[in-house]
Amino acid sequence: MRKILVALIGYVTIAMTACSPATEYDVIIRNGTLYDGSGGDPIVGDVAIQGDTLAAVGTLENTRAKLEIDAEGLAVAPGFINMLSWATVSLIEDGRSQGDIRQGVTLEVFGEGWSMGPLNEKMKAVETDQQGDIKFDIEWTTLAEYLDYLVARGVSPNVASFVGATTVRIHEIGYEDRPPTAEELERMRGLVVQAMEDGALGVGSSLIYAPAFYAKTDELIELAKAAAEYDGMYISHIRSEGNRLLEGVDELITIAREAEIRAEIYHLKAAGRANWSKLEKVFERVEAARAEGLSISADIYTYVAGATGLNAAMPPWVQEGGYDAWANRLKNPVIRRRLKREMSTPTDDWENLYLAAGSADKVLLVGFKNDALKPLTGKTLAEVAVMRGKSPEETAMDLVIEDGSRVDAVYFIMAEDNIRKKIAQPWVSLGSDAGSLAPERVFLKSNPHPRAYGNFARLLGKYVREEKVISLPEAIRRMTSLPATNLKIERRGMIKEGYFADVVVFDPESIQDHATFEQPHQYSTGMLQVFVNGVRVLKDGEHTGATPGRVVRGPGWKP
Repeated sequence: MRKILVALIGYVTIAMTACSPATEYDVIIRNGTLYDGSGGDPIVGDVAIQGDTLAAVGTLENTRAKLEIDAEGLAVAPGFINMLSWATVSLIEDGRSQGDIRQGVTLEVFGEGWSMGPLNEKMKAVETDQQGDIKFDIEWTTLAEYLDYLVARGVSPNVASFVGATTVRIHEIGYEDRPPTAEELERMRGLVVQAMEDGALGVGSSLIYAPAFYAKTDELIELAKAAAEYDGMYISHIRSEGNRLLEGVDELITIAREAEIRAEIYHLKAAGRANWSKLEKVFERVEAARAEGLSISADIYTYVAGATGLNAAMPPWVQEGGYDAWANRLKNPVIRRRLKREMSTPTDDWENLYLAAGSADKVLLVGFKNDALKPLTGKTLAEVAVMRGKSPEETAMDLVIEDGSRVDAVYFIMAEDNIRKKIAQPWVSLGSDAGSLAPERVFLKSNPHPRAYGNFARLLGKYVREEKVISLPEAIRRMTSLPATNLKIERRGMIKEGYFADVVVFDPESIQDHATFEQPHQYSTGMLQVFVNGVRVLKDGEHTGATPGRVVRGPGWKP
């Protein structure tokens, strides 16, 4: 009798299960190899999306969805976080963020020293005058207003930002080489506080450039303390990545310790052949600080060349007062003679990327504002100097004057083996240090660094699949949960129930970068599906045109 009763219960249970309606979701990604972002081993399973949220993860039986995607044999991961994005202007021109979306980037983080707010009227006028190929009206004042402006226009990725230490300095002091008064410093702190309450992730600095170069350590500590009050981070293009690299790292650690704040090194590198051997000592310093209890991390891009401007080939003193004052000095014969000498003389007093590159043929000119100079795009400084019959130093001065800008340039300054060593560090994430572009329209007027199209795909293709520097689960952790945790961003960076549905699907056997220094406007391939806040923005490798991106705000946000 007992056996009959048990059997009857079983039959009733099966019948009830068969009759119960299937759970329906908006999207189910089935049979994928799930990398949850933790760095642990993947599992084969399903991911369900409902609205903007990951509703279920695992083996989802008796379920259905309005959209079902078969991801068998493919990697399913959280959306990637770009820790250093310069898509601030490119997203105004084209909110689709094609170059990064096609690599799986679902969050762009801005603010390397300069941020898009806070601005005053004089700053707006200067910014408008200095615009290059992309023209736009500055319709915001605060950093929060800028981020809201982007989202209102429509952007495919999520966006977030640090407030720039350079920006708040210019707001109160302008481009002068002097410390702030007590009153000015207090106003600068107030601007940081306001930005933090508006959702900034922390405060960012970029210390090799004028006028950021003029800021002393104590000034930066005070700004970092203001950010620390809201659990923000201090993040920095440190004062030297070359001759005084170790001192630059020490300064960042000092700021972290004194301000009691998490800190990150932007695009960690040892610049210049003479400094390549210092990288191991950097690792030792960071590990010692972490052992002390400080939260120190870094981000990198996966290339041996950096990109900035010809301003990085000239000392800060000649740039004091902003571009107009700089260009006027470059016309003075006496100053030109002094400048030529200083540009070609090794020094520890300022960061000279021209000398770090080693020679003018390792300085590639990639972006001009003046249409008359655009035919020089893609030529080296050495080639242009020969064309003009002048020294490379004089040619650099002339180009800055003629272009009305710093002139964008690529400097080949790093060692390939050091790239691998940096990738191997567990506290290193990724940042492109570039805009998110498309090989069309206005973007074709200049040549970007190939990192704009390939930084994340290059990690997965070259350094994971081909060279096996780190495992695929670990690489995904570096682009997802690691930066999300460092930034203290909630509900992003993991494939986990209740998290926002930022999800990517890619083929780990074929994902590949294609952009080169000679032909940089080339998309990466192998990324197949991308969802941002539950909306598909990449379908079978092609952009859908959807713009569901939102502002991601920091832990100090007070709505």
